[in-house]
Amino acid sequence: MVEHDAFSATREAYDAVAATYARLFRDTLRDSPLDRAFLGAFAEAVRASGNRRVADLGCGPGYVTAHLAESGLSAFGVDASEAMIETARRDCPGLRFDVGSMAALDIPDDALGGVLSRWSVIHTPPPRLPAVLREFHRVLAPGGHLLICFSASDGPDRPTQVFDHAVAPAYRWWPDHLAATLRASGLAEVARMVREPQPADRRQFKEIHLLARKAAPHDARPGE
Repeated sequence: MVEHDAFSATREAYDAVAATYARLFRDTLRDSPLDRAFLGAFAEAVRASGNRRVADLGCGPGYVTAHLAESGLSAFGVDASEAMIETARRDCPGLRFDVGSMAALDIPDDALGGVLSRWSVIHTPPPRLPAVLREFHRVLAPGGHLLICFSASDGPDRPTQVFDHAVAPAYRWWPDHLAATLRASGLAEVARMVREPQPADRRQFKEIHLLARKAAPHDARPGE
């Protein structure tokens, strides 16, 4: 019940701020060259897998989904907020956007070459995170990639921390802890980017971009 209430509260909070959020973050990638670079590496890895279908989970108003599509991917967005999806459909009319939950995706097994979760898991209560990551693993094809972005906790002795998010309650994770949770879900870390907080912007914490991959049958095993 608590987890369901947290999901409902987050959805309603984003419904209430959808118009403001879309206006504030319309040009978020224009001012973030490091974000663009890591999204570019993700897009290249997905294209190399041969499956260009990508889900942007927690897509908000759809601007990053559109960026992925411009990178040559068959991208679509999913968000729990109906107001966000309405905005995305209006502003990015050539793309597909669906209302849905990351914990129960209406996507077949092994269907995607890529999953993007860009600051969307931060609202997932920590006990629910492993199930959400297993859902990411389920929908990824073997050899597919996940790019997950989140805020870092203060250290390994505090693997998860609540923080004061402007819209809804949110959580930070120690990167090694989240990477271990990914491994337990069948997703191996490939690379990570750590961005320090900058005094001139809104960021209060280190930001982590973590790229992971689902194993493929042809992958070499140790000793082979």
